[in-house]
Amino acid sequence: MPEGDTVWQAAHRLDAALAGHQLTRTDLRVPRLATVDLTGRAVLDVTPRGKHLLTRVEGGLTLHSHLRMDGAWHVHAPGERWRGGPAHQIRAILGTADHTAVGYRLPVLDLVRTAEEPRLVGHLGPDLLGPDWDPAEARRRLLADPTRPLGAALLDQRNLAGIGNVYLAELCHLARATPWLPVGELPDLDALLATAHRLLTANRATPNRTTTRRGRPRLHVYARAGQPCLTCGTPVRVTSDTYGHPGRERPTYWCPTCQPGPGPRESTTR
Repeated sequence: MPEGDTVWQAAHRLDAALAGHQLTRTDLRVPRLATVDLTGRAVLDVTPRGKHLLTRVEGGLTLHSHLRMDGAWHVHAPGERWRGGPAHQIRAILGTADHTAVGYRLPVLDLVRTAEEPRLVGHLGPDLLGPDWDPAEARRRLLADPTRPLGAALLDQRNLAGIGNVYLAELCHLARATPWLPVGELPDLDALLATAHRLLTANRATPNRTTTRRGRPRLHVYARAGQPCLTCGTPVRVTSDTYGHPGRERPTYWCPTCQPGPGPRESTTR
């Protein structure tokens, strides 16, 4: 699942393959960009911003993409078989003499003037993996509404950028709090922010996201419904929650023993 560390990895793969090279092929397969041709322009850089990818090209243009739940960028050498899904799922192709980047299932693809990037990402809070990371500002934003459930506050990219459903579950477990605890009642929010920064930083260089000690399962609670909690042995529970976005249900995992506090209101808990 693409979260801040996954997007950081994608940006650095794309940057290594494309930056400094002239585009020899562009194919943007969304209706409003179907006639756009960036061929002949050099790619300047590919920069992550939270869960957003900004591909900047000569002429003051930025191709903005967002992976959401299952989007992906793949980089291929000349003659290499493309992998990532069937052709009808391809939304973008950026080719140079040495590499071809192919974007699959991209739910968001925009081309804007680079000067207008703030219109797309200016609302984001401090980026856990960016040069602008500021835990004090993230704390201030999170506590602007102290009654908001912790999980919803962490997922809100306006508070801090980069946390998705996996890190939500893992961070709440490590903080020994349920995702439904009011964020203002968390005893040590600073410690949670420090843990978030440490974990995303540690995982940005590996495809196998890990939040536990070596020799154990890679995750404490996420995707471990019914399995023993690694700390106390209680079966991990799961429910669905929209976190204030109707129609966008997410599985939420927690240990009822290690994470005392308010529980979910949904009837789908198991």
